[in-house]
Amino acid sequence: MAQLLVRNLDEGLVKRLRLRAAEHGISAEEEHRRILISALTDDGRATCNFKDHLMGLSEAASTIEFDRPRGVSKRPAFDE
Repeated sequence: MAQLLVRNLDEGLVKRLRLRAAEHGISAEEEHRRILISALTDDGRATCNFKDHLMGLSEAASTIEFDRPRGVSKRPAFDE
C-alpha cells in the first residue's frame, strides 16, 4: 500500500482534523484516509479490501470501551 506525506499544513487545519477524528472515534490518519477516499472516489466508498479496512480500524478499536448494564453478571447463567 502506498504512503502519503503532506507537508506545510496550517496548524489550525491539523487541529480540526484531529478533532474531527476524535468525534468519529478514529485516528487522525484514518480520518485523513476517509476524507481522501470520499473526495476522490465516485461513490465515496473505499476500494480497499476488507482486511485493509479492518487494519485501519485497529487503532480506534483499541480505545473503545463497552459498559455492561447494571445487574448483568460477568458469567452467563445457563439453565440445564
